[in-house]
Amino acid sequence: MTQLALIPSDVGTAKPTAAEFFAGIGLVRLGLEAAGFKVTWSNDIEPDKKEMYVRHFGDQEGMHTYERGDIAEVKGVQMADNLGLAWASFPCTDLSLAGARRGLAGSESGTFWHFVRVLKEMGDRQPPVVALENVVGLATSHGGEDLATAVRALNDLGYSVDVLTLDARRFVPQSRPRLFLVGAIEPPADEPVPNSELRPDWLLAPFGDPSLRTHRARLPAPPPPLTTGLTEVADKVPAGSELWWDDQRQAAFVGSLSPIQAERLENLRKGRKISRRTAYRRTRGGKPTWEIRPDDISGCLRTARGGSSKQAVVEAGQGKVRVRWMTAREYAKLMGAADYNLDGLRTNQVLFGFGDAVCVPVVSWLAREYLLPLVRGELRAAEAPRLAVVGA
Repeated sequence: MTQLALIPSDVGTAKPTAAEFFAGIGLVRLGLEAAGFKVTWSNDIEPDKKEMYVRHFGDQEGMHTYERGDIAEVKGVQMADNLGLAWASFPCTDLSLAGARRGLAGSESGTFWHFVRVLKEMGDRQPPVVALENVVGLATSHGGEDLATAVRALNDLGYSVDVLTLDARRFVPQSRPRLFLVGAIEPPADEPVPNSELRPDWLLAPFGDPSLRTHRARLPAPPPPLTTGLTEVADKVPAGSELWWDDQRQAAFVGSLSPIQAERLENLRKGRKISRRTAYRRTRGGKPTWEIRPDDISGCLRTARGGSSKQAVVEAGQGKVRVRWMTAREYAKLMGAADYNLDGLRTNQVLFGFGDAVCVPVVSWLAREYLLPLVRGELRAAEAPRLAVVGA
């Protein structure tokens, strides 16, 4: 077994340490620590997110540091020695289909470059493994050039890069596809027949670019995508609760539905069992309308800034229909953090925190199957640095 560089000799028995950039409310930490890492340093600029983080994890002075502030102010000298992993969930605003698509040149997604700068400033103290997470829009932003640029930037720091995608619905009833870049100073051997579930055809461009140093680790297949589960996960809100919309608001909801959507709701209403579906408000032809998902899966949770980003829950069956906003606890459950401490928090604060986070079981699967073995040198090392071959 080959031991990776920059790893202390006791790393096989001790928990490797991790730094959590753009940490938000700490869902990445939950996933990493469930897999066997110890997160010792975190950073985010949002005070509301730090409040949630501290309420949940407590004040761990001496064991963990949460640097609240702009990553532009973070310096490499602040990072601890013998760091095993650096994780960065940098802002997706400029890469998302819902954003302006400014890419890595945008003011928010461009914070990626400060993460790169911090790693460069660490010099020979760089962690052996880095992981980046973002929306799948990174793969197509500026015709794929933004993804190639990100891979190239990590190459310049000495990392070979793997690129893969995972959808949260493989673990929870929420459709939430995300892109992951895994960089390794000493990469594992390249898998000649990579798992197509993790690296579908639309994600193969970086591996065919001869100017990029890439690898594809041999990984097990993730769980199959869920097709049901929202009805069971959703809160069982009593019929008389004030959370349910009143008759006037519900009538406006129903009245905005297209014929196809109205038929879908009617079929649910006639059902013998109670079903729950999520709905988004859209603007079609300049007119606000509601659209109900056809399956028992939540749509992708988003931040609660802007009316169209909020999801409603439609409960129908046995001749009845009720509608309400999704609750804070439902957000937590759909992100794999059912036990997260929500006491004393504002609802919109919670929705924003969870809507801008990474699903916990996705992180723990990736960490358990890939990142932890990679840090510990348990994946078969590559014989030599690999340059991609066109057509590979």
